[in-house]
Amino acid sequence: MQEEYMFWRLAWYFISDHDFRIVQLGEGDKELWLEKMENKQLQVIRLLRYDLDWSSWMERDIEHTAANGERIRKQLAKKQLGILNIYVSPYPPVDDYEYRLEAPFQLQEGSKTEVTTMIMAPVLYEKETAKLNSLFSSPFDIPAEIHTEPEEIENLKQKTLSGAVKKEKEEQAVFRAGKPLFTYAFIAIQVLMFLLLEWKGGSTNTSTLIQYGAKFNPLILEGEWWRFFTPIVLHIGLVHLLMNTLALFYLGAAVERIFGSIRFLLVYLIAGFSGTLASFIFSDGLSAGASGAIFGCFGALIYFGFMYKELFFRTIGMNIIVVLGINLVLGFVIPGIDNAGHIGGMIGGFLAAAIVHLPKKKNLRLQVPALLLTAMLFGALLWYGFSDHSKVVDEQSLMIAAREYIDAGEHEKVIELLEDPAQSEDASANVLFQLAYAEIHTGKITEAKEHLQGVIEKNDQFHEAYYNLALIYLNENNVAEAKELVTRAVELENDEELYTNLLEQINQYETGN
Repeated sequence: MQEEYMFWRLAWYFISDHDFRIVQLGEGDKELWLEKMENKQLQVIRLLRYDLDWSSWMERDIEHTAANGERIRKQLAKKQLGILNIYVSPYPPVDDYEYRLEAPFQLQEGSKTEVTTMIMAPVLYEKETAKLNSLFSSPFDIPAEIHTEPEEIENLKQKTLSGAVKKEKEEQAVFRAGKPLFTYAFIAIQVLMFLLLEWKGGSTNTSTLIQYGAKFNPLILEGEWWRFFTPIVLHIGLVHLLMNTLALFYLGAAVERIFGSIRFLLVYLIAGFSGTLASFIFSDGLSAGASGAIFGCFGALIYFGFMYKELFFRTIGMNIIVVLGINLVLGFVIPGIDNAGHIGGMIGGFLAAAIVHLPKKKNLRLQVPALLLTAMLFGALLWYGFSDHSKVVDEQSLMIAAREYIDAGEHEKVIELLEDPAQSEDASANVLFQLAYAEIHTGKITEAKEHLQGVIEKNDQFHEAYYNLALIYLNENNVAEAKELVTRAVELENDEELYTNLLEQINQYETGN
C-alpha cells in the first residue's frame, strides 16, 4: 500500500505544483501519463506502479516508452521531447540495473526523444528524491509517515484526479467568458452595408464610398470625424468583404469568447479607430474595410498570450503568430494593401485589451497606464495629422473631394478645401484651377483671375484656364485680352466648341455683326 500512496503522491506533486495535465490513466490505475508541452526540458511524465524484478524487463519497458514518446513527438511536430519515466516499486530490480539509468535513453544515437528513468523504491527514496528536486523548481517532500490505509490512499487519488479536472475546467472557462454576439452583429452590418453600396452605385465606386463614410482624408480634415469609425463596416468589392468576414468569424469569435461581449465591443471599436487613424496619418488614399479592427483582434489575442503565456502557446498561440506573420508579410509585398491600417489596428487592439483587461482579472496598475498611453498616442497622432494638412492629403484626394463638392453645387466647400493647399509653392495647376472655378461660381472674380493666371504660369498648355480667364476679361469689357486668351485656348484644343464659339462671338463683336 505504501507504493500506492507514493504513486498518487507523485501524481499530485506534478499536477498541483508544476501544472502537468493528465493525458491517460491506464487500466487498473497503475499507469499515468502526464504532459506539459511548454516545458523546455521534460514535457512528458510517465508514472508506473509495478513490482520490478529483473532489469531486462525494465530495459524493454524503457525502450517501449521511448518508442511511444517518439510517436508523440512526431504527432505534435516537436523538435525535442523529454520523458521522465518513474517506476514506483517496493524494491529495485534484483540484478544489476544502475548502468541502465546512468544516462537518458535514446532508441538510437541522435534520437530526438530522450527517456530519463527513476525508481521510487523505499531504499532509493533519498537518492531519487534528490534527483527529482534537481529537475524541478519546487521540492518533492516525502512525508515522515506514509499513510497506507486504503481510505487515505483513495482520498489522495480522488484529490489528484479532481484537481486535474478542476484545472482543465478553469482553462476551458477562460475561452468561454462570452458568446460571439457582437461578432455576428458586425458581420451582419458589414454584409448589409455592402449590399447598400452595391445598390447605390457600387462598392468599388469612389463617389459611393465617400458618400457612405469611407476613410477620406480631405473630408476628415473638414471635420467629418465619424470617418474614423464608419470604414469599419464598409468593404471595397466582394472579395474584400468575403476575406474580412471569414477572418472576423474566426478571430472575432475567439476574442469575444475570451474577453466577453462588452470588452470585445470596446476592443473592436478602439482597434478600428486606431487602424483608421494610422491610415489617416501614413496613407493618404481613400480606404475602407474591417481589416484594422480585425488586426486589433490579433493584438488582443497577443495580449491574452502575455497574460496566459503557457495556455496561449499550448492552444492557439503558434497558429495566431503564423497567420499574423503571413498577413503582415503580404501587406508589405502586395501593392495596394493598407498596411499602416493593419499595424495601427493591431497596436490599438493590444492597448484596448490592456485597458479592458480580462474578465474577473481587474488590474488597475496595468489598466490605468494603458489608458493614459493610448490617450497620449491617439492625441499625438491626431495633432500631427491636423497640424499640417499637406502631410496627410495628396493631390488626387483633393481633386476627388473638390469634384464631389462641385457636383453637389457646394462651391464654398471647394474653396475651404483648396485655399490652404493653393498657397503652397508646390500647388499644382489642377488645384489652382479647381479653386478658381469655385471662386467664379461664388462671385470671387478677383481671386479667380489671380489663380487662373497662376495656372497658366505653371502649365501653359492648360486650355481650360485660358478659356475661363477669357470669360472673366470679356465680362470686364477687356475684349482684346479675352480674344488673345480664347485664341490660345483654340490653338491648344481646336475641337472644343465652347472655345470656337466664344472666339467667333468676339470676332463678330469686333466687326459689328
